[in-house]
Amino acid sequence: MIVYLLCYLAAVLFARTQYYLLSGTALLFAALVLFWREKRRNGGRVNLLALLSLFFVGGEGISCLKLSRLQGPWELQTFAAFFLAYGAFRLAFLFSGGREQDSRRVREGRLTEIRAGRLFVAVAGLTALSAAAFLAEVRILGFVPFLVRHMPHAYSYFHVSGLHYLTVSCVLVPSLALLYVNVVHHRSTVTNLGLLAAVAVSSLIPVLCVSRFQLLLAVLMAAFTWLNFRREPIPAPLAGLGLVCLLGVYGILSMARGHSVSYLNGIFEMKRNFPIFVSQPYIYIANNYDNVNCLIRELPSHSFGLKMLFPFFALTGLKFLRPELVNFPIYVTKTELTTVTLIYDAWYDFGILGVVLFMALLGFIAARFEKNLRSVHSPVFCMLYAQLAIYLMLSFFTTWFSNPATWVYFGETAFVLWFVGGKQQWK
Repeated sequence: MIVYLLCYLAAVLFARTQYYLLSGTALLFAALVLFWREKRRNGGRVNLLALLSLFFVGGEGISCLKLSRLQGPWELQTFAAFFLAYGAFRLAFLFSGGREQDSRRVREGRLTEIRAGRLFVAVAGLTALSAAAFLAEVRILGFVPFLVRHMPHAYSYFHVSGLHYLTVSCVLVPSLALLYVNVVHHRSTVTNLGLLAAVAVSSLIPVLCVSRFQLLLAVLMAAFTWLNFRREPIPAPLAGLGLVCLLGVYGILSMARGHSVSYLNGIFEMKRNFPIFVSQPYIYIANNYDNVNCLIRELPSHSFGLKMLFPFFALTGLKFLRPELVNFPIYVTKTELTTVTLIYDAWYDFGILGVVLFMALLGFIAARFEKNLRSVHSPVFCMLYAQLAIYLMLSFFTTWFSNPATWVYFGETAFVLWFVGGKQQWK
């Protein structure tokens, strides 16, 4: 924490004197040091605290570089909010015993009593449910986003309330199929073909929806599930091939959305003429922190819990009966760039106190997940852990826990966890 505090003070000082490159560099250095030290203290394993350290603090450092004209000076309250957000998470995580107690202990496990047949049923059932919901949306809305042209926001329009949550449930299928392959070693040809078909269909749906994020989430969740379950790195050739394929599909989906390079560069307003593969990732990280600053500067009054209760209002249908419960303006630097960080809604509800309490609670939950992973009772728990890990890794992007889809994913995975059963025994 001392390194973090000193680097943060330096970053604030440099930012107030408009030495933005030095300000960003100080925070990037802090993120790398925090990540490396936490990984080393945890026996070489990347835990949830290490992920938040690298990506949340690192994202803040990238934002502080101020490479876009959209970015202006931050309020002191903004710096305080980000500093306390990470500090509250870290302290809650450590005090709750989230770090590995014996980093020297190498554990190998075997699975027993798992209902393998039920796991296959979960793979097939979730695939069928997602495909049926997708086809229903196509029939109701009358188009497939990937097949339409000159509609830059086709994915935003491809949405039937309630039904779309089932459509995007396909992101869970690759992880479940991966678990089945690792648990059941003697499989018939029919079973293997069924698994391949399920993964193919579940991967095709995000492509047809031109949803880059859903595809990215499916891949990341499968990778994190592998790492947590096998407790070994993904083979380098497989990881490299997956990365190349993912980047290729990502580019295709970007073109399918109809966003030209000139259109995107016009929105990003970069200070220098960076290539699009630099400016797009930069703005998708950096501007999110400036949107928080915009909120802190312009918000007239807090919503006192209503903003973060949006998933409850959405999933229960109350948002249709009482629209005023969810009708809150969004404060951003530019209307086309609406992504925000993890703490946006917490500030919206209760200000800096909301940020501290929310991140402390999240740190406590993350510590519980770490403890449960050490004595996991089912392989499906690795999926739950993987989801939380992804949300913390992408903490610079949006308010994951104010998104109904997040809770749908957690709920579906928890149901599969109960449905499959099984125990983990360490030897």
